[in-house]
Amino acid sequence: MTTYQYRGCFTAIITPFTGDGAFDAKHFEILIDKQVEAGVDGIVVLGTTGESPTITPDEHDDIIRFAVKVVGGRTKVIAGTGSNATQEAIDHSIAAARAGADALLQVNPYYNKPTQLGLFAHFSAVADSVDLPIMLYNIKGRTGVNLETETLLKLTKHPNIVSIKEASGDLKQIEEVIKAVPDDFTVLAGDDGIAYDLCKLGGDGVVSVASNIVPKEMKKYIDACVNRDWPVADALRTKLDPLFKACFIESNPQPIKTLVAHEGLCEETFRLPMTNMEEENKKKLLEIYEDFKA
Repeated sequence: MTTYQYRGCFTAIITPFTGDGAFDAKHFEILIDKQVEAGVDGIVVLGTTGESPTITPDEHDDIIRFAVKVVGGRTKVIAGTGSNATQEAIDHSIAAARAGADALLQVNPYYNKPTQLGLFAHFSAVADSVDLPIMLYNIKGRTGVNLETETLLKLTKHPNIVSIKEASGDLKQIEEVIKAVPDDFTVLAGDDGIAYDLCKLGGDGVVSVASNIVPKEMKKYIDACVNRDWPVADALRTKLDPLFKACFIESNPQPIKTLVAHEGLCEETFRLPMTNMEEENKKKLLEIYEDFKA
């Protein structure tokens, strides 16, 4: 097992599609190279921002394999292999390990709302199935269930479970987690807008949506937060905060993919039930983005 600590700025990368809805390998390679050139600490492939619920099982494993090949060891690849069916999560995790992924992202099982015992058993079974570092992903708003701190602490005893992406939205819980987990266990924000506060509490970085479009700025910002260089972080936060909010003017990843398409880096294509943005919201989004660039 690697001793690498998952700390810093990791981009939850979008999945580009062609106009007819097929996976767009050409633009995906361009997007990955853009992230590597910006120096991000890693990319998260097929997270929520990558429209993972609309990806077929065969596409899932192929996209992770493709990402690993394109990255070529230049940064870390964290493969989103979570599911609300434990065996499916195991199968995708084994495939990602074979493809050469550096780590796995495991989201709370969604919709079926397991108990804390069920969460523990699910994550433990996945962690037992591979010899890869695992970052848990706690996001009650999308899964309907919260990974409680007591359960998380039990899971940190598993040697493969090394980090958590915290998107519970509860800073009190996040502070509790940061204080309670072992020193070598990292806590990252699951929302760009709380990365500053999380790092102030002692956290370790972010899995970022905004870095799809501003990776250099996000890398600089998160480096400042992680290194506790608050004057630099404060200045960058003031500039970036309107963009963070704009990226959630509609459901993620609709706004961020719209911005990436606006820059000509992918088609503005989504898979249902995700759709193109409402025109009024798109106009607001682009105005905020152009103000940011000015």
